Amino acid sequence: MWREFLAVYGKRAAGAATGLFFGLLYLFVGFWDMLFVGLLVSIGYWVGLQKELNNGPIFPWQRIWHSLLERFRPFK
Repeated sequence: MWREFLAVYGKRAAGAATGLFFGLLYLFVGFWDMLFVGLLVSIGYWVGLQKELNNGPIFPWQRIWHSLLERFRPFK
């Protein structure tokens, strides 16, 4: 059962587990709010899902850099 689950949803589960780990670490070091833990787990799940779907890089830095250069060109 677990092998089938990890074969299908392995990267999502790894992302959520990583987010949960960092969330629990944050809670034990200093308690702030359970909402922050949910946010970390959600971000971990989202990153795992994006890696599983192979939608390219999570942050398209080259496209962001070109749009910033185009927008803030010194001599328009």
